[in-house]
Amino acid sequence: MRTVFFISDRTGITAEALGNSLLTQFPEIEFKRVNLAFIDSLKKAKTVANLIQEASQTDGQPALIFSTQVSNEYQKLLENSGGVFFYFFFCFFFSKMEKTLDAKSSHEMGLSHGIGNKNTYSGRIDSINFALNNDDGVNTKNYESADIILTGVSRSGKTPTCLFLALQYGIYAANYPLIEEDLNTINLPSILKKYKNKLYGLSINPVRLQNIRDERRSNSGYASIEQCRKEVRRAEDMFIQNEVPFIDTSHISIEEIASRILQKSKLERRY
Repeated sequence: MRTVFFISDRTGITAEALGNSLLTQFPEIEFKRVNLAFIDSLKKAKTVANLIQEASQTDGQPALIFSTQVSNEYQKLLENSGGVFFYFFFCFFFSKMEKTLDAKSSHEMGLSHGIGNKNTYSGRIDSINFALNNDDGVNTKNYESADIILTGVSRSGKTPTCLFLALQYGIYAANYPLIEEDLNTINLPSILKKYKNKLYGLSINPVRLQNIRDERRSNSGYASIEQCRKEVRRAEDMFIQNEVPFIDTSHISIEEIASRILQKSKLERRY
């Protein structure tokens, strides 16, 4: 077991994302992950340094430290804590950026995850609200305003993908579930026909779908492998017949699903 610290003066999202990207390259090693956000004072930095020292002593090997700290003072304190320090971005790029842009950096904490431009922030909130209000076919009257409408069988990943598109890219994403009645015909549901150019299908391996459904409604007809196979087959037939592009979500992350959909749909981030 190797202890890993993700340390930031703000949310820690950047340190965690980049650090985990590196850690996934070592699947044979077990890591204990510790996320420490909002380390924005000398007192907090000293407490973290002590935690790193204790973890290194307990493990019998130096802890790994992934940090996006802006403060040079806090950074040096963490560097001397006895762990192996990985510092993302700032110390390597500030001077080059300042020279290139002929301007001085503010060195302010938390700007990348702050509100920043208020219009951009409000726009992202609006996108998230749109995804929530137009989830699962509940409110189809707003489809005209949607940038994209995801469709597929139940539990194929529509809702999390819509929310990620909204949060990360500001996309107005709605979704419509294909139910038994819809799948009795190869034609698109009537509500979707006039929005065909906005449709993108999500498919999934039937065995994977069964596992997901079984966690929700164990030993039900809804979760049976026969039902899953039938729904997936009919949904894919519908997509192919109506020339709706679709993606298999079985073994790829929400991030990759969203990225591929954006690329294929030629959508651009709003914010």
